[in-house]
Amino acid sequence: GQLVESGGGLVQPGGSLRLSCAASGLTFSAYAMSWYRHAPGKERELVATIARTGGSTNYKDSVKGRFTISRDNTKNTAYLQMNSLKPEDTALYYCYAKIGIRGYDYEYWGQGTQVTVSS
Repeated sequence: GQLVESGGGLVQPGGSLRLSCAASGLTFSAYAMSWYRHAPGKERELVATIARTGGSTNYKDSVKGRFTISRDNTKNTAYLQMNSLKPEDTALYYCYAKIGIRGYDYEYWGQGTQVTVSS
C-alpha cells in the first residue's frame, strides 16, 4: 500500500490550505486515517483522526475549530482542511493509515507535505 500527500505550501497567517492523502494498494475504507505533523525541534504530534466510515473524528486541542478531517472512500482519499492558520502550524504533515487485525496493527505512512505559515 501507498499514501501520497499533496496540497502543502506557503501561506500567510490566517490563510487556508487543504491537504489531500491519496491511498493505493490497500482497502482504504477499512483503515482509520490520521494526520500527523512534525516541526523542527519538536516531537511528532497527532493532529486529527477519522474513523473508517467517517462517522467519528478527533482533533488535537490546538486545532479544534480550525481544522477539519474528512474522507471520501469512493476516491480512496483523506483530507485535512486547515483554516485560520498560525505560524505554529508550520510543520511537515504526514498522512497515516491503520487497521487492527487479530491483534496486529497494519499501518502505512505517507512521505509528508510541507506546510509553512509565514508573512
